[in-house]
Amino acid sequence: MITAAQMRAARALLGIDQKKLAELAGVSLPTIQRMEASAGNVRGVVDTLIKVVEALDRAGIELLSDNQPSHSGGRGVRLKETADHAQV
Repeated sequence: MITAAQMRAARALLGIDQKKLAELAGVSLPTIQRMEASAGNVRGVVDTLIKVVEALDRAGIELLSDNQPSHSGGRGVRLKETADHAQV
């Protein structure tokens, strides 16, 4: 669903810290810290993962999964072209 590297990259694109992501997602800071410390795919309660992914989506992040069209393949993140980033 999302990798720890994608979470860190998404935060970097948004210019937010772990605390702000926790607030946006409605989860605790230690939860975000554990998720980002994961190796590979983030593991956790499905509802919590959904909250984080939805918060990133609302903030203007598009998660790219394996096999999703891109110039060089692989996973990644990008800012949506029409996103209003002032809400972050």
